[in-house]
Amino acid sequence: MCCYPKGAALRQPCYRSSPVLSVQNLAVARGGATVLAGLSFDVPAGEALILRGPNGVGKTTLLRTLAGLQGAVSGHFECPADEGAYASHADAVKSALTVEENLQFWADIYGNAVPDMVWDQFDIRDLQTRIAGTLSAGQKRRLGLARLGVIKRKVLFLDEPTVSLDGFSVRLFADYLRDQHLAQGGIAIIATHVDLDLAATTLELEPFTATDHQTDTGDEAFL
Repeated sequence: MCCYPKGAALRQPCYRSSPVLSVQNLAVARGGATVLAGLSFDVPAGEALILRGPNGVGKTTLLRTLAGLQGAVSGHFECPADEGAYASHADAVKSALTVEENLQFWADIYGNAVPDMVWDQFDIRDLQTRIAGTLSAGQKRRLGLARLGVIKRKVLFLDEPTVSLDGFSVRLFADYLRDQHLAQGGIAIIATHVDLDLAATTLELEPFTATDHQTDTGDEAFL
């Protein structure tokens, strides 16, 4: 277990080889001011947690902190070793490559093969030879999400993953989370205003809005 005293900046995620994401008394900051405090929850293997709250409440900040992309103000968390992946609003699509080349790029980085199931699961089989830069916003989003099926990380931190998706594509993505990722013991922490029809716990973040706004030592000017 890794513990961080009040005011400490967490620069790397704290991991252990356990199928549980555990958060205890966590406080997180944006732009040097604490936005959420007193967060404690566990997410067992095979389950999802939906983060809800108004714009600006700190959903993205919490996800980035749990993914190890920025420091925590205080508290600690644990999750399986080297198994986290963060997907933001950006699609991270390389526009000069084809759809197939985009997925192969990520497969090569993680030392995996591109599973055949991703083509139909994300409705991109007919797009394999298309240059990614010519895709519509929804098609790019499906391609970006298809990376999750390629990298095969157990803990997914997803920030508004259904942006630009139509209803059919939202259902495809929800099916992937339920029938592939969660069914195989994965964990998903999802910030979304969309009903994904998952058997998931919902965490309303507004009650955890910080009141002291203590200064964080991390440099988050780029956020």
